[in-house]
Amino acid sequence: MSEFGIESNHSTETHKQGSAGDGSFKKRLGIFATCVVGGSLVALYAVTGPFIAPALRKVCLPFVPATRTQIENVLKVLKTRSGSLVDIGSGDGRIVIAAAKSGFKAVGFELNPWLVWYSRFKAWREGVHHNTSFYISDLWKVSFSEYSNVVIFGVPQMMEQLEVKLQTELQSSAKVVACRFPFPTWTPDDVAGEGIDTVWVYNAKTFKPPIRNYEDSERPN
Repeated sequence: MSEFGIESNHSTETHKQGSAGDGSFKKRLGIFATCVVGGSLVALYAVTGPFIAPALRKVCLPFVPATRTQIENVLKVLKTRSGSLVDIGSGDGRIVIAAAKSGFKAVGFELNPWLVWYSRFKAWREGVHHNTSFYISDLWKVSFSEYSNVVIFGVPQMMEQLEVKLQTELQSSAKVVACRFPFPTWTPDDVAGEGIDTVWVYNAKTFKPPIRNYEDSERPN
């Protein structure tokens, strides 16, 4: 075989090896790119999912931090109260933490897990973690019957439905504080603040239907 033939075969084999190497590199690069993109999408969903998911619900309770004046107004109208307090849609936990500092056994329910974890950390940092609890939960799946003080930063679309829920579940000794928006049919016992910082106070005795005495119901007219 001529030298030319040997060189030609060697060149062909080298070309094939180079092509195979290029194909293998491109394959590895494609797998790496897929992993990077997939991982980025998973991370993006993990971060934004808890914020986007509530907005996809029929009734959305957005996170809008309470102002210092709002917190002061809530504590002001509850200054003669004690016992348990629940913040429905507790956000970053500032109402719950402030209530715990005022002597309440305070609980917050929040759908966004990031806000719940932050609230727990904040309560620990401020030394009130023993008197606070935060739960990741949908407010419509929780019973509030055990709480004597209820705080809600609601939106108009949910207030009528929440009226029915609280009227059914709360004890007659409970008080409800609505912030930013009042309940549509209940009559408040007290109002504090003005503008966006207004809070409305409702006594459960005024919105719960009276319990008929059995003997009275059996008594003839």
